[in-house]
Amino acid sequence: MSANNSRAAFKHMADGTAQDWTIIGGELVAYRTSLADRILTHLKLLDGDFGGFPVDRLTHSLQCATLAEADGRDDEYVLCALLHDIGDTLGSYDHANVAAAILRPFVSEENHWMVQKHNLFQGFYFFEYRGVDPNLRDHFRDHRWYARTIEFCEKYDGAAFDPAYPTQPLAHFEQRLRNMFAKLLHSPYGLALT
Repeated sequence: MSANNSRAAFKHMADGTAQDWTIIGGELVAYRTSLADRILTHLKLLDGDFGGFPVDRLTHSLQCATLAEADGRDDEYVLCALLHDIGDTLGSYDHANVAAAILRPFVSEENHWMVQKHNLFQGFYFFEYRGVDPNLRDHFRDHRWYARTIEFCEKYDGAAFDPAYPTQPLAHFEQRLRNMFAKLLHSPYGLALT
């Protein structure tokens, strides 16, 4: 619902006025303040969704972040580990790009690329069983973040399916997640509508 019940008057964006865009910009600023809440709500949708895996998708995400944290990774990396599969519910055929799109305005280029490509890189472990070349990741062999993404899949994503592993709860990561989503690093909408 609109914060102040004002609405732009145009029927086509080309007819928008400065006043219209001031109204929209104000609404966007108000809506952005609840982004972390929406992210947390969406993460909770992964709870109980096993998809045939040994742990549900929320536990996998939490375990991936817990492993990265225990290994001394910085907060941004840990939160990328937490959110790398958030796209599973809506992007069933390309979940990594959904997660990457959510993270893009808030993370470094290397972490964004790692999340965006992790689905192709994790295929190294199972594509052969599905009739797909497990070495598709090698198309990126010369990319500067190739080794980083292999490491992410090997040490954290691929290893985060242990039902007995002492995994941190979502509350453990919540404040850091809120901090990250409050700090916009790069977005054309960040400047144009504030």
